[in-house]
Amino acid sequence: MKKQFVHAIVVLCAISQCWSCKESQEMEMQSGKEYSEEIKEIIMAKNAEIEKLYAEGMIDSAATHFAEDCIQLPPNQPAIIGNENYKAAWKQNMQFGTWEFDLNTEKVKASGDLATEYGSYSLTFSPNENSPIPAMEDMGNYVVLWEKIDDDWKVLWDAPVSSVPMLMQATDSIPSQ
Repeated sequence: MKKQFVHAIVVLCAISQCWSCKESQEMEMQSGKEYSEEIKEIIMAKNAEIEKLYAEGMIDSAATHFAEDCIQLPPNQPAIIGNENYKAAWKQNMQFGTWEFDLNTEKVKASGDLATEYGSYSLTFSPNENSPIPAMEDMGNYVVLWEKIDDDWKVLWDAPVSSVPMLMQATDSIPSQ
């Protein structure tokens, strides 16, 4: 009986070790340069779709690429938190004209269900006749945190950083010396 008990413990330990080796191999496969390149291709395809949807003003469709609890950090504005707020903010922007983005993914670092994208962007806004926003062009860099949710990669955090200097307001007074 004692021999059978020891034998059972040895078998359980062997199975446990094999299982942990398998999990370790799966985790190795879900990180590293090769995995990051695979995810980069997915992100680049999603970005091409997002560019098209912005240009067409299809914000509800663009929002499907964003997580429910997404955060977008537009330059010089308050954070947009949550998918519903993202849709509301961008629907408001769309009523004033056409937004054309060019997103260029430069690097992706992925591990498991998270990926960080670094890239550069350019933006052209063409106002309609009722727009309070003037025509503008912008460019800069961005960092996006992507999360794999229900087998689909979605934008979790989106942080563009404009490289265009802000216009300075003219002042009526001259500083005293």
